[in-house]
Amino acid sequence: MARTRTILSGIMALWICAAAIAQTLPQETPEQYQQRMDWWQQARFGLFIHWGPVSLKGTEIGWSRGGERRGTGGTGEIPVEEYDNLYKRFNPVRFNAQEWVALAKDAGMKYLVFTSRHHDGFSMFDSALTDYKITNSPFGRDVARELANACHQTNLRLGFYYSPPDWHNPDYRTENHARYLDYFHGQIRELCTNYGRLDILWFDGLGGTAKDWDSEKLFPMIRSLQPRIVINNRAGLMADHDTPEQEIGKFQNSRPWESCITICNQWAWKPDDTMKSLKQCLDTLILCAGGDGNLLFNVGPMPDGRVEPRQADRLREMGAWLRQYGKSIYATRGGPYKPGQWGAATYQSNRVYLHILNWSDKTLTLPPLPCKVTGSSLMTGGKLTFTQSDQAIEIAVDPKDQQDIDTIVVLELDKPANTIAPINIHSASLASGKKATASNVHQKDPNYGADKAFDDDDATRWATDGGTHQAWLQVDLGKPTAFNRVMINEACPPGRIQKFQLERLEGDAWKPFFEGKTVGEKGEFKFETVTAQQVRLNILEATEGPTIWEFQILPPEKKN
Repeated sequence: MARTRTILSGIMALWICAAAIAQTLPQETPEQYQQRMDWWQQARFGLFIHWGPVSLKGTEIGWSRGGERRGTGGTGEIPVEEYDNLYKRFNPVRFNAQEWVALAKDAGMKYLVFTSRHHDGFSMFDSALTDYKITNSPFGRDVARELANACHQTNLRLGFYYSPPDWHNPDYRTENHARYLDYFHGQIRELCTNYGRLDILWFDGLGGTAKDWDSEKLFPMIRSLQPRIVINNRAGLMADHDTPEQEIGKFQNSRPWESCITICNQWAWKPDDTMKSLKQCLDTLILCAGGDGNLLFNVGPMPDGRVEPRQADRLREMGAWLRQYGKSIYATRGGPYKPGQWGAATYQSNRVYLHILNWSDKTLTLPPLPCKVTGSSLMTGGKLTFTQSDQAIEIAVDPKDQQDIDTIVVLELDKPANTIAPINIHSASLASGKKATASNVHQKDPNYGADKAFDDDDATRWATDGGTHQAWLQVDLGKPTAFNRVMINEACPPGRIQKFQLERLEGDAWKPFFEGKTVGEKGEFKFETVTAQQVRLNILEATEGPTIWEFQILPPEKKN
C-alpha cells in the first residue's frame, strides 16, 4: 500500500461503497455504520449450524436432493420423493437449544447463525406461509424459536441463514416467480418479526442478482424491522460484509469479511466425516483474524439433535485456548504484517500480537517496522531475543518455548499500529513471484492461475477443473538454482493428491528427482540437493481436481 491507511479512512471507504446502494443503508453516516458493525468485527468468531431432516441420510444438505434445480442445474443422489418426505421421520428428541448455545460460548464464539431454510426449501421455523416445516414433523417444535430464546437469555448474538433459492417451491424461477418472491419476502418478515432481536441475516443466493430477489425492496423492509442487523453480500447487494467460503479470506481491511468454513468436510452431518485437528482449527481462526476477518465455523448436528461429541470436544478445545489467548484475537484488527506461511499479526492500539504458526528454525526474520518497538515478550511463556534495525526485525525463541499451535510474541510500539501501512512478508521460497504455467486452470479463470501457487498469499490458490485426475504445475526460477526441499500446501480439502513426482527439465526432457504419495495440508519434502531452472510438480494421481495454496522451493538449509 503506497500510503498509510487509518481505521477512519477504512470506515469512510466502506461508507462510500454503501452509499452507492442507498436502499441498503438509508441515511446512514460512517459513524452510524461503524457503531452497527463494531460488535461484529470485535467478535471475530461465530458458530454456523447446518441442520435439517437430511441428517437422517448423512448426506449434504440441499445438494443431495434429487429433482430439478432451476437456476442452478444438476441433481442430487436422493430421489426427490424420498428427500422431500424425510421430515415425516425427523424426530430429534435430544435437541436442546441451551446445550447448543452453551457449546458456542464454551468454544469462545460470540454469535450463532442457524439455517432457518436451505436450498431444499424446508423451513426449520414455524412459518405460517408453508406446511413444509419443522412444526409439521414428528418433533413438532419450533427449533428456531428455542434457539432464539436461548441466545437472548445468554446474550449470545443470533443470526439466521436463509436461502433465497428454493428447489421445492413450484413457483421458484417460473412464470410465477413474482408469487415466489412474495412468499420469500413474507418468510423474511416472519424471521424479523417473530423471534425477537435478530443480529444477523445470512443469505445464500447462489449467484442470484438483486433483481432475482427484489433485494432493493427487501433490504429496507429488513432494516425497518431490525435496524441494527448485519447482512451479508449474497442477495445481490454489497450489504455489510463479504463471505469467502471454505477458504481463508485474503487480507482486507477496507471492507469487513467473514470466512465460512466447516469443521469436517461436509456442511451437514456425515458419519465418520474427516474432522480438522485442533491445530488446523486454530490456524484457521488466527489467519482469519490476521487478515482482518471473522470465522464462521460450521458444525452439522446429528439426527437426534446433538452436536456430534467429537466435534463438540474440538470446539471446547478451541475455547480453552481462547480463554488463555483470546486477548490476541477478540477486538483486534489484522496487521500490520499480512498473514503468510509464518503466521499472522493482530493489533490493538500500540500493541501487536505476532502469531507464529510455523517455524523453520529458532529465528523469525520480518521486514522492518516504521516505528520503534519499545517492548517485547512471549504471551505463550518463555524467553525471546528481539533485535530491531532499519533492515529487519529478528525474533529468536528457543525451540523448547516454540508452541506446537501458536507462539505469540507481543510487541509494544511507540505509535498506534493502525498508522502503519500493511506489510507483506515474502517467504524464503526461490519460486516466489516467478513465471508459472500449468496444464489446467479451473474454468480458465485467472483467479485460479498457476501464479497463485507462487505468490506468498495463503488466500489464493491454483485450482484445476473438477474431474481432473492428472495435472502439472511448472515454475521457471530464472536461472539454474540449488535447492533440497519443497513445501506444498494442498487445499479444499487436502488429500486429493495420491501420487506425484518432482521433476526438473534437462534439455528437452523432464527428469524426476523425487516421488511421493499424499501431500496433505502442509507437506514438506526433502531430498539430495539438485540444481535446476525449470521445476515441475507432476500430479500423477488425484481423486478430484487438485488445488494448491502454495508451492515453495527452498534453498539448502544452513548448517550451524
